[in-house]
Amino acid sequence: MSSEKKVTPYKDSAENKKQQVEKMFDTISGEYDGLNRVISLGTDIKWRKKVIKMVAKTRPDAILDIATGTGDLAIQFAQNTHAAKIIGLDLSEGMLSVARKKVKGTAIENTVDFVKGDSEALPFEDNSFDAITVSFGIRNFENLEKGLSEILRVLKSGGIFVILETSVPSKFPFKQGYSIYAKGILPVIGSIFSKDKVAYKYLSESASVFPHGEALNNILRKIGFIEVENKPQTFGVATIYTATK
Repeated sequence: MSSEKKVTPYKDSAENKKQQVEKMFDTISGEYDGLNRVISLGTDIKWRKKVIKMVAKTRPDAILDIATGTGDLAIQFAQNTHAAKIIGLDLSEGMLSVARKKVKGTAIENTVDFVKGDSEALPFEDNSFDAITVSFGIRNFENLEKGLSEILRVLKSGGIFVILETSVPSKFPFKQGYSIYAKGILPVIGSIFSKDKVAYKYLSESASVFPHGEALNNILRKIGFIEVENKPQTFGVATIYTATK
């Protein structure tokens, strides 16, 4: 995507964005959940609940959660839907090992499967899933359009696709407040809590350049998704996008 500025975690690394993102999440996997709560001041839980509600309403039988991280969303789908098959896919083995520990020995251990894989080359057949979600992971795709094309391919006709992603508020004073928070406060919180100081600088930087709102809607339409909508959350610091096939 030519219009999208490439932001990578480790500026002086010879590895591509995908390899860098994998390494970064492997490094911070143990602290990721707690830090997310702190960074979003707990509001990420509320946003995820909305995503779960939207998906549950469609009564899916098979759900794919891409960039599942430590598996929170996939686990909540198992607890709040009647889906027979739920797969959480992620690039980072570190993140997935945290996710697998969460379900081990629980009632949902056999419903949720955590798979290491690449969102731009999904290891699934065409038309495999009734619902696909990506929560705070789409901006880490190396090639956004390729990843979205793969999602369209494995989504069933009439299936729901939901993205939850950070965005940048456009209205005063939230726009100014967000800028101070993202550039000044976020990296400081990250460096206090995290082994990898670079990671949280990347997470806030990548959010600021990622296409959001109508710009992302248009990319989704270009790929072939229909009924594309976006719903800004909490003054626009996050957005939920819905689309179908």
